[in-house]
Amino acid sequence: MRDYYILKINAPAGIYSPGNLLRILKLAYASGIRKVRFGARQQLLMTVHYEDLPSLQKSLTQQAIAYEVNTDFYPNLISSYCGEDVFRSGDWLRESEYHFILDQFEKPTQLKVNLSDSGQSFTPFFTGHVNFIASHEPHFWHVYIRLPKSNQLIRFPQLLYSSELGRFVYALEELLDPSTTHWLESLQQIHFIAQPSFQEVELPDFSLPYYEGFNRYGTRTWLGLYRREEWFSISFLVEVCELCLRTRIGEICSTPWKSLIIKNIQEKDRTHWSYLLGKHNISVRHASHELAWQTEDHSPAGASLKQYVIQHFNQQDTRTFGLCFGIQTQPKSEVFGSVLIRQRPWIQWGFISLGKRYDLYIAEQYNPNSRVFRKVEKGLLKMHVPLQVERICRTFSAQRILPKTETLPLVEEEHFALPTTEIYECPHCLTRYDERYGDEAQAIVAHTTFQKLPESYCCPTCQAPKSDLIRLLQEA
Repeated sequence: MRDYYILKINAPAGIYSPGNLLRILKLAYASGIRKVRFGARQQLLMTVHYEDLPSLQKSLTQQAIAYEVNTDFYPNLISSYCGEDVFRSGDWLRESEYHFILDQFEKPTQLKVNLSDSGQSFTPFFTGHVNFIASHEPHFWHVYIRLPKSNQLIRFPQLLYSSELGRFVYALEELLDPSTTHWLESLQQIHFIAQPSFQEVELPDFSLPYYEGFNRYGTRTWLGLYRREEWFSISFLVEVCELCLRTRIGEICSTPWKSLIIKNIQEKDRTHWSYLLGKHNISVRHASHELAWQTEDHSPAGASLKQYVIQHFNQQDTRTFGLCFGIQTQPKSEVFGSVLIRQRPWIQWGFISLGKRYDLYIAEQYNPNSRVFRKVEKGLLKMHVPLQVERICRTFSAQRILPKTETLPLVEEEHFALPTTEIYECPHCLTRYDERYGDEAQAIVAHTTFQKLPESYCCPTCQAPKSDLIRLLQEA
């Protein structure tokens, strides 16, 4: 018999009514639960002891609150609603548009659905089975389909009108029945309000905004809440809900970063929020590099490795701006990250696993929405992971400077430009090849350009192939 069970309650788009959340929290507290978490798909998660589960299930059923225990048949619909106004104001996408679309999902679906503003990078675009991304045409959406247990993205050749999104998902779910083979052709034969889609969606450059603490927008304030261990005490959240109700705040938003955002705090009420944070000893001053991480739900191993790497970042004062990190301990889990750390067994013998090794991957152009990853390190011991991740960060920071160096307007000041020379750096060990000096150890004479090096040339330190080396410029 299990000692503990995972109980999940979905909140479409990560939107929680303070009144409904308060009701759920009080039922959980009455059943002996003292802490809850929010998942990567913006759902509410509870770890419930087997003795307490029957009473909680009975209470939730009596209150007509849908839940799942140890299953995820009906994944939560996630959205970029949590960042609307505070991080991003779309050309036409507003909070009312999100609610209009959410009202179309009257029954749960077994497909993962993502709803994203195209101009933000706070929430992931392609971690769903059906991914709706706002187009530049008002009220029309790009559609990208990724079949369950597949990593291939299929672009639907039409932009869908906002009123059709729910019907599209339910139609697709029916067509994905195992007996159906030509589901895409069948889907295209259904009449939707739509217009042709001629081009791929343009992915924005990734930039994770600092999402913790008090922040002003317009005449109002929003509050971001992050917990290092992902747990929120029910006693704290109960008072959050009660304060929202007293100050007429109608929504609490969870984020894919397992944090909370509370919008529309009036200036006159800010002291009440400050008092509440102090009463429960809630810190809102974590370093930005600690916020830029995603781990799987229910993964103590992932959370432990995250803190292990963050400790190294703190010691080395590592710059991570423009990057986010994901830790994957299960082969088919969805994790969002510019840099992925994947755990695998050192030895796998049937169902028996011994030891742990780690592989490092970087996303194409370091954009976590690209869905294309390249392995840069394999078989690392845990003790070596922080240093290798730090080296990736240093390489990325050096590359970010390069485009600005190449595009400076030098028309009138060209004679002041300092001479530069090309160098090539190994992203794995940071060893550099400089044509001015060649590589005596490999019989490469001075002034041999990188292009003239043999294809068999490799990094003299770690033997990485020539194709891995990255071009940089430095003053001669």
